[in-house]
Amino acid sequence: MDSAGQDINLNSPNKGLLSDSMTDVPVDTAAAAQTPAVEGLTEAEEEELRAELAKVEEEIVTLRQVLAAKERHCAELKRKLGLSALEGLKQNLSRSWHDVQVSNAYVKTSEKLGEWNEKVTQSDLYKKTQETLSQAGQKTSAALSTVGSAISRKLGDMRNSATFKSFEDRVGNIKFPQ
Repeated sequence: MDSAGQDINLNSPNKGLLSDSMTDVPVDTAAAAQTPAVEGLTEAEEEELRAELAKVEEEIVTLRQVLAAKERHCAELKRKLGLSALEGLKQNLSRSWHDVQVSNAYVKTSEKLGEWNEKVTQSDLYKKTQETLSQAGQKTSAALSTVGSAISRKLGDMRNSATFKSFEDRVGNIKFPQ
């Protein structure tokens, strides 16, 4: 069959299927015939089960073909809509992260970490460490401020010196060719 004879009904389970492009899973009836029947089955029951098995296997093949066609159709629609694989990956990651966040393990772990955090932040050792670090930060900030003021004052003194003014006058008198 050529692509012109392809089923174009969008609701058809065979949409986009070409008979020569899909392979069926063969049922080895010879091997099945050689397998001894389960004890207690009559020949008629065995034949009925084999017929049902063949029918179910045929349905499985058909469903695989339909699924493949639907996946191709889905990919084509996404391509036409400009949805990239990256966009799909982002959506999948977002959905997966949400699933993780609402999972029992994540919720229980978060609760336990919250309890530990509460215990740690309420402990005397934590409070003392926090206070010490806060004081160290304040002292460091004051020291850096003092250093900055001293540097600023020295630069101001240097700028007001006679040497700097003489240098500034000389640089200011340089004429640049145009």
